[in-house]
Amino acid sequence: MARSFPTQKTTIKRISDKDRKWYVVDASGKVLGRLANQIAKYLMGKEDPAYFPGIDRGNFVVVINASRVVLTGDKLDKKLYYRYSGYPGGIRAKTARELMNSYPDRVVKYAVKRMLPKNNLGSKMFKRIKVYADDKHPHSAQKPEPLAL
Repeated sequence: MARSFPTQKTTIKRISDKDRKWYVVDASGKVLGRLANQIAKYLMGKEDPAYFPGIDRGNFVVVINASRVVLTGDKLDKKLYYRYSGYPGGIRAKTARELMNSYPDRVVKYAVKRMLPKNNLGSKMFKRIKVYADDKHPHSAQKPEPLAL
């Protein structure tokens, strides 16, 4: 005799661009990996009770003072960031210290991007992060809420 179970229905709330919130994060004195983990959660929308992995419910995150982020241990001199031109012998490497001196915002962007899903949805999520080396940003019209991480 087969048992009949009640069918369960999952309701998925739709999202519009009006529902997305803006947050501002001060990165000064924060450890890079821990900061990137928290930012990735807000970009994915995991703090929302209606989170669903296949639907992009994430928010906008503005990161200020990216030049003051902290890397622990010997990562400033031993961590390498690679780029490849596509030609034979065209691979280039920079240490984290060199990248922080030239483009401090990219260090935070790379850390966050590598914590997002590796698919089309992750690419859409990554477009909602805005990183600035100092404490000035042009997004005051969106009224971002300060986010304490």
